Amino acid sequence: MNQQSVPSALDTADWRRRVFALYGDVREATDRAEAHAIWRAGRDELLARHAASPLPVEERDVFRGVQIGDYQPQLRFEVAIDTDVEPVRWEVPSATDGVIPFTRIGALHLPAVGDLDVWWLESYGGGVFVPVKDALAGARTYGGGRYLLDTVKGADLGGDFREGWLVVDLNFAYNPSCAYSPLWTCPLAPAGNTVPADLPVGELTVNSTHDPEVQSA
Repeated sequence: MNQQSVPSALDTADWRRRVFALYGDVREATDRAEAHAIWRAGRDELLARHAASPLPVEERDVFRGVQIGDYQPQLRFEVAIDTDVEPVRWEVPSATDGVIPFTRIGALHLPAVGDLDVWWLESYGGGVFVPVKDALAGARTYGGGRYLLDTVKGADLGGDFREGWLVVDLNFAYNPSCAYSPLWTCPLAPAGNTVPADLPVGELTVNSTHDPEVQSA
């Protein structure tokens, strides 16, 4: 039987502080492979040891890290945000936070990969959110898609919002919390964040994945 401790508000606040710090270290690293190694180690440490980890309690002691694809430098992009898009609204129902509202604010055109919608979280605090679901979803990558950027929670690889461009590195795609436990509700990649390319990079499938529910925008 899975045991899942509910993290306290302070545990969650500390988790987010550590994620912000981790991505700060990633942005400061001058070597991309080193930045990727920093991120990988930091993610594994949080998942294995932190009180707010989405891993069920009984899995943490035996957790040895998420399977990660080899770093592929051609999958890192410094890309302009195409803001000439219809501001589609996307509402995601959740078990704990009510309806989570997003508005599409742009699109990213990634050569040899495909297009990804850029979403703005309309809840308090706001933030840029970019998920991705690739052709390997359900086989080598999580079936509901993974996250690239989620700035309200600290997952920010850099760029200049004022100038309208982002760093998008698919090697840093990571599994949402619902990949580890059905107790978590996560926004899953909608149609505009589904690409035809195989992306065997970033966090791949995990031992305790859970079937995602389809969400559309």
